[in-house]
Amino acid sequence: MTAPPPPRKSGPVPPPPPRPVPPAAVKTWRDEAVSWGKAIATALVIWIILRSYLIEAFRIPTGSMENTLLVGDFLFVNKAAYGGELEIPFTGLRFLHINGYADPHRDGIVIFRSVEDSTPNLDIVKRVMGEPGDTLQMIHDTVIRNGKRLDEPYALHLFGGGGGETPRQLADIRARQLPQYIGPRPERYQPTTHDWGPIVVPPGHYWVMGDNRDDSYDSRVWGFLPRSHVEGRPLFIYFSVDRDPFRIRWNRLFKVPR
Repeated sequence: MTAPPPPRKSGPVPPPPPRPVPPAAVKTWRDEAVSWGKAIATALVIWIILRSYLIEAFRIPTGSMENTLLVGDFLFVNKAAYGGELEIPFTGLRFLHINGYADPHRDGIVIFRSVEDSTPNLDIVKRVMGEPGDTLQMIHDTVIRNGKRLDEPYALHLFGGGGGETPRQLADIRARQLPQYIGPRPERYQPTTHDWGPIVVPPGHYWVMGDNRDDSYDSRVWGFLPRSHVEGRPLFIYFSVDRDPFRIRWNRLFKVPR
């Protein structure tokens, strides 16, 4: 006769013993460098994409747009409106163009890339005075667009105009404007920066001028602005500083240039 099995003990089953945790791998200086390099590279790529296609900071270096924009104004520029290209900083390389959702219009302020070979990567800000197909003329500093004299409260005239161009500059101005000149006797056409036209803005181009008419290097000198050079339009002034004497222009913060 066999003995009965021993009775089972009631109660919770004890948990299995914990497995030993392997020690954490110690990062070497090389691992840390690789990790930081990846983080910096990712941030750099994001920054390049944002400033190429969406928004970019811009500083006003000259007085050509006074008093609308002052030297020392810092702007955010909308790059998405007029389209952009992927730009690699400090190299001049631009590619992968993406079209914008708008086109520049008369009286608007635009930021664009210089049309001159000597300054191919210089960003400039001016006001659009003429769209493709517009007829423009200036008589004694008064702009006439499509037969109508413009009231320009933003325009600044400091020196009374006239007489500052060299013979070489006058010859260059005439050569650039003459193909679009529609006035009488083109053989006698002698434009200056204060008296010129009538001229017709060609397709795919704009005529831009600085608000400070006596201190602006603009379409009157270097000709028509190709649409492909237009990069964006100002959003607002996020900072403004005067250096002589040094002070922050608090009243200009968040102002929208118009």
